[in-house]
Amino acid sequence: MSRSLSMRGSMRSRRDLPPPEKTIEKLEAMVDGGNFYEAQQMYKSTSARYMAAQKYSEALDILQSGALVQLKHGQVTCGGELAVLFVDTLVAGELRFSEETFGRIRKMYEAFPRISVPHFLGDDYDDEGHQLSEAISAAKARAESCSSFLKAAIRWSAEFGASRNGSPEMHVMLAEYIYSESPETDMTKVSSHFVRGNEPKKFASMLVNFMGKCYPGEDDTAIARGVLMYLSQGNLRDANLLMDEMKEQLKSANSEFPKTDLIQFIKYLLPTLERDAYPLFRTLRQKYKTSTDRDPMFQELLDEIAAKFYNIQRQNPLEGLFGEMFKI
Repeated sequence: MSRSLSMRGSMRSRRDLPPPEKTIEKLEAMVDGGNFYEAQQMYKSTSARYMAAQKYSEALDILQSGALVQLKHGQVTCGGELAVLFVDTLVAGELRFSEETFGRIRKMYEAFPRISVPHFLGDDYDDEGHQLSEAISAAKARAESCSSFLKAAIRWSAEFGASRNGSPEMHVMLAEYIYSESPETDMTKVSSHFVRGNEPKKFASMLVNFMGKCYPGEDDTAIARGVLMYLSQGNLRDANLLMDEMKEQLKSANSEFPKTDLIQFIKYLLPTLERDAYPLFRTLRQKYKTSTDRDPMFQELLDEIAAKFYNIQRQNPLEGLFGEMFKI
């Protein structure tokens, strides 16, 4: 009998949960007052009660509010945690992808701090070693927190209706944040998200920017990687758009593509894939093998391109480096 009464009381308390507005106002005041940790625990416990009552909309309102106010105060770890919980709530409620929800995710993404740290640090940059170390650690924390949030959002969008690879817009957002905010930019990760996005012109701008500050020999590799990644997805259109847009931007800057065998290979490869010309494709691979061997990923990408364009089946489809690079 007592257990039955307890269950009825629990169900009644769940139904009687108040609208979240006053709770949101109270918690925002706590954060504004500097009580970040205490407010964080209350954001988590309060949203959990609404989730247990299957009041997902109210839980989302609380979590979004908390993420935004914590991020406004520079509390990246707290804000990022609440942003991830926002996505977890979408998954728990099996809520479908929509433009309205995407807008809420973008708003949280835009609240993440952007404090540039040089990607390539000269000897004369650091007068105070510990200050630079702290700046780099903080930049890594920001990049990891935002990445965790956007990766969770991309997985949700893929499962609940955006597209098979997840929201293209979110892939672009993640690529841009990693590139601009990480002190040790992983160009493979950046490129893998751009090619699943829908902004080849932005990708081109990023590569042109990268050319201006990378180490010698990294520029042509980054360009080739981007083109080959597009092609491994069967996306010849955006691979061509990327090269055309880079050419225009470099011309405007009185610059040009690197004059290397690897770039020459890419320029020959693109028109070859317009035709049913597998023997020519194979000949190009053999002729430029020394150049494409510079990055172990390139051979796997070319195997996948052969499968996509000429139906030459891979022995181990989507395994190895190729499978890893497109994981979310």
